[in-house]
Amino acid sequence: MPRALIAMSGGVDSSVAALLMARGGYECVGAMMKLYAGETAGEKTCCTADDAADARSVAARLGMPFYVFNFTEDFDRQVIGRFVADYEADRTPNPCIDCNRCMKFTRLWDRAVALGCQVIATGHYARVGRRSDGRWMLRKAADAAKDQSYVLYMLTQEQLARTRFPLGELTKDQVRALAEREGFFNAKKHDSQDICFVPDGDYAAFIRNYTGRDYPAGDLVDGAGNVLGRHRGRIGYTIGQRRGLGVAAGRPLYVRKKDARTNTVVLGEDRELYSRRFTARQINLIAFDGLDGPIRCRARIRYQHREQPATVTQTGPDELEVIFDEPQRAIAPGQAVVLYDGDTVLGGGTIDRTEGS
Repeated sequence: MPRALIAMSGGVDSSVAALLMARGGYECVGAMMKLYAGETAGEKTCCTADDAADARSVAARLGMPFYVFNFTEDFDRQVIGRFVADYEADRTPNPCIDCNRCMKFTRLWDRAVALGCQVIATGHYARVGRRSDGRWMLRKAADAAKDQSYVLYMLTQEQLARTRFPLGELTKDQVRALAEREGFFNAKKHDSQDICFVPDGDYAAFIRNYTGRDYPAGDLVDGAGNVLGRHRGRIGYTIGQRRGLGVAAGRPLYVRKKDARTNTVVLGEDRELYSRRFTARQINLIAFDGLDGPIRCRARIRYQHREQPATVTQTGPDELEVIFDEPQRAIAPGQAVVLYDGDTVLGGGTIDRTEGS
């Protein structure tokens, strides 16, 4: 009987993933990653003691051994550290992608191998399949409202081959119904939201507390360099932001870009946020070994963005140029771009430079 490590969080999704893997003929081992030991544990955070107790209870009900692995040092270095460094470099990171890349599908997999497991399963809403030529492919979930393929674009062929997403064909309502029928007490448990180590959403306060550093105030300026006000440190601002600027200009203004050289935050009108072209690095192509020429696809530039038609060209071993058919709003360096053909994920990368930057 094949053995599977189930990444469990204490939530309903990973619990039902464990149930389905057990029903599918796998000998299952439950595992939870303890990632964050900060003082902000609360309703929206992950890996709390209560979450571990919930996951352990489900594992016991299914007759599975259960482990908690302390990965706090790795998480601090690979995820939180990168998050902070990106904000300091005027980028907008997505730490969930780094967590999947560095922790769940790498560090946790190492433990899976040590436990004699052949595959790893998670509660992500996505699908894995194999193309006629044998290449492993990543596809969107059947439930478009819950699809998480965007944060999984970095999976390699080797990782896709050993990964299972049991919820890929289900809706959230079906998952909760399965949990209720099985008697899981977490069937109606809330979904985790926001960044687990910044549950209140105050990134600037978190970074100041984490680094112990001060980030000096500076000028809020328009595109011509005219001073419009003062900012409270560039780390507190993101591309496209409107609220909290403290500028009375008689018209809506938004953060257009940040300039480390002058310690300024550049504001502009909504129309100035749009651009068509950008470069991405740290690329991972799933459907190809490389691009021989331009391809037509649809591209998504943040989790809540609806992918749009684009032409993509590989301009170097680790570089893509993406040109949208129509200008898109607030393309932010540091965010991921993910490329789709229908419901198939072609690959993606990290947005590096935008048009005019």
